[in-house]
Amino acid sequence: MKFYTIGYGGRNPQDFVDLLKQKGVKTIVDVRLRPDRSSMGAYVKAGAPEKGIQKLLSRAHIGYVSLVELGNIFRNYEDWRERYKRLFDRAGELLTDRLNEMETPFCMMCAEKKVANCHRQVISDYLVMKGHEVEHLE
Repeated sequence: MKFYTIGYGGRNPQDFVDLLKQKGVKTIVDVRLRPDRSSMGAYVKAGAPEKGIQKLLSRAHIGYVSLVELGNIFRNYEDWRERYKRLFDRAGELLTDRLNEMETPFCMMCAEKKVANCHRQVISDYLVMKGHEVEHLE
């Protein structure tokens, strides 16, 4: 299975959607711990699907799924990457199980634009170790 990752930070919403469409993405998998909080309103998971990220994606015929279980619960720690990786070492199979149900290709999304600074790198590394292929859209 091939999947993508993307960070929306600093991206124009239309450019964001155009990039996803160019890659043929069928579903965005939101891996933010708090998708209901975003400094950029177009990317917030609103209380109704006709607002925020769901509205943006539905106009482009791209599905949206929020998997808060993949959110970075250690983001306020200086050593968040090591902690998050240990979590995946112990429970990666359980945490990524729902990804098997996603329409492919899917794209994991978080706020951080650069994957090297984001927890989606840890998720991706785990999935690649399990035989999947990833492309980071930066």
